[in-house]
Amino acid sequence: MGHYNWLAVVLGAVAFFAVGAVWYSFLFSKVWQREVNLTEEQKASFNMPLTFGLCFLAELVISATVGHMFDFLEPNDRAKLMITTGLGAAVMAPALGINYLFMRKSLKLWLIDASHLVVAMAALGGVFVLLD
Repeated sequence: MGHYNWLAVVLGAVAFFAVGAVWYSFLFSKVWQREVNLTEEQKASFNMPLTFGLCFLAELVISATVGHMFDFLEPNDRAKLMITTGLGAAVMAPALGINYLFMRKSLKLWLIDASHLVVAMAALGGVFVLLD
C-alpha cells in the first residue's frame, strides 16, 4: 500500500458536506422539510452544532474509507470518479431506498436524498482526482 492522502480525505469530507449544505438549504429545503413532516418549530429545536458535527464525522468516515480503498487499488483518475459515483448510485442510494420502502417514505424524498448521495460522492471523488 502506497500513501494515504489525509488532505484528500478531509477535503473530500468537506466537499460532501458542502454538497449537502447546498442541497438541503438552497435547492430542496422546503420540499424536503415537507416530505419529512418537519416544522420550523421542530427545526429550531435541533442542536445544530451537534447535528452538523456528527454529519461531518460520518462523511469523514466515508471519505477515509474511500481513501483507504484508493490507496489499496491505486486507480486512475477516471476510475476514481467511476468508483465514487458508482458507490453513491449503486450502493448508497439503493440501501437508502430499502430503508425508505419499509419506512413508507415517498419516492420524492428518496429522489432528493439519493441524488444528494450520488452528487456528494461524485464531489468527493473529484477531490481525490485533484489531490491524490
